[in-house]
Amino acid sequence: MAEPLHQSSVIVIHPGSYWLRIGRASDPYPVAIPQVIARRNHGMEKDRFEEKLLHRNGIGHSGSCAHREQALKMVEQAIWSRKTSQGHRRESVHTSEVHSFNDSVSHQSVDEFTDMSWTDTANNAEYFIGDQALYLENSSDYNIQWPMKHGQLNLHNNVGGSISAVIQDLCTLWGHVLDKSLGIPPGELEKYRAILLIPDIYHRPHIKELVKLLLIDLRFEAAIVHQESVCATYGSGLCSACVVDVGDQKTSVCCVEDGLSHRNTRVCMTYGGKDITRTFTWLLEKARFPYRECKPETTMDALLLIELKETFCHLDQDFDGIQILDFQVCYPNQPMLTYQMKLGDETLQAPMAIFYPQLFGVVDEKMTFTQQRNQGDPEDINDELYLLQTQNQQQQQATKLKTDNGVYMRDDQAGLQTGLDGLLLGSVTQRTSSPLIGQCQGEMLMQAEEAPPPIISRRISTSQTLDKPLGLDQAILYSIDCCASDETKKKMYSCILVVGGGVALFQGAAEMLQQRIQTKMPPSFRRAVDRVEVICKSKEQDPRVTCWKGGAVLSYLDTTQELWISRTEWEREGLKLLRERSPFVW
Repeated sequence: MAEPLHQSSVIVIHPGSYWLRIGRASDPYPVAIPQVIARRNHGMEKDRFEEKLLHRNGIGHSGSCAHREQALKMVEQAIWSRKTSQGHRRESVHTSEVHSFNDSVSHQSVDEFTDMSWTDTANNAEYFIGDQALYLENSSDYNIQWPMKHGQLNLHNNVGGSISAVIQDLCTLWGHVLDKSLGIPPGELEKYRAILLIPDIYHRPHIKELVKLLLIDLRFEAAIVHQESVCATYGSGLCSACVVDVGDQKTSVCCVEDGLSHRNTRVCMTYGGKDITRTFTWLLEKARFPYRECKPETTMDALLLIELKETFCHLDQDFDGIQILDFQVCYPNQPMLTYQMKLGDETLQAPMAIFYPQLFGVVDEKMTFTQQRNQGDPEDINDELYLLQTQNQQQQQATKLKTDNGVYMRDDQAGLQTGLDGLLLGSVTQRTSSPLIGQCQGEMLMQAEEAPPPIISRRISTSQTLDKPLGLDQAILYSIDCCASDETKKKMYSCILVVGGGVALFQGAAEMLQQRIQTKMPPSFRRAVDRVEVICKSKEQDPRVTCWKGGAVLSYLDTTQELWISRTEWEREGLKLLRERSPFVW
């Protein structure tokens, strides 16, 4: 009989786009650091690469400003059309008063110095990670890389953008945190197991590389991969919910029922909290931001702008009129500078961009994605594509035999369905019997029924929504509308769980999202659903760690113990273990 697993020997890893959250399953909270690495550049200066903190492609084009101005008018109308909780119209703001005040503001110097300091580079270290990488006074000798982008591996055509380079950066970064922050040296990792949280819409080749990183490069004893949305329900103690994860660079929506993520309901948008920061910066510039030396392309000023967004922005309709706000500009080894400024609706307009993504100013870039069909992998010779092909060949032979016998039969759709049924039933038989895997079998059989073009009546046209950026409320409606039954849809409307730090921390976020969903949901469900409930702080815990908490809960489940992929098994059998052991349809 196997010894019981101690949670202190399980490491839960949640790699976001900006933050890396990692810790023992027995810890109350994870270690959280910016997932950035600065490597010394040994090549020529022209080969150096630095990814700016607030940089994004698709902004700054000729049509970007026009998109933003048009969207801003829509946001202003939406704000004005909604009354305060007391039933009053919002107080109008005169921009001339805001501009004249901010133009006249000058900073005040505080005699005391900040406790911040630049990173010490005297020892010529080969790399720095996290805050040390951000606080480099002179970064010209280093390549600054963010290994994750929009929840996926950050592959690009510059130095350090290949998949091997990105995996090496993650190996260095995760290994450093395990050693320095958790006190687990590299040689001790063979005694530990890892739970890796991945996005709901995942890229299979990337997940394969990450599992290889855990088991081969870092040498963990075993690993499990699970989806963020399902772990979010575990971390919040919910059986079923429409999970809305708004992170730094991506926003994903998915309906989870009894520990299963419904494949058809998954939708991901490539915008998040960082885009709100950029929008707030643009609005500050329009309001004559008194810190005129601010350069968003520099790291220290970018960090300041992120802090201003987190401090001042909100989604509360009761905050109206002109606000007088104080903020400080802090640089290492320099006196603090104090500023005052006046703002009107800018603090509400910026986070409202999550509902009007045109305000982000991104043009000529696809921003909405759904789960794509598996493209296959040569390492897994028995994947679903191979099985589908063999099943189709058998069906074609049977059809030809009937035709030769004088019975003409033409039913390609039935052949495809039969092939998929055979694939899924064949795959199920390879799995170990357990309650959690039994749920996966049920999902797989359901997928077989949904393989042909969906027969669900969609009230939202796919062609009209997925070709353009979806607002958060539209994405939620679309995701719920993709559920298989009206009963499931009602269940999802009754429990919308918002996690991540992109929106959930804004004051008034739950009320704003609830009002927008209730207004736009189909009338039939408006009558059937007693109450649309939006949860931004489940159990009063930080929504940024909900998914990580769910990963820790996963390690306690008895059914989890049959899903571990050991290092020796991976070395022997490789990729097919993900298909056979994953607690979701691979």
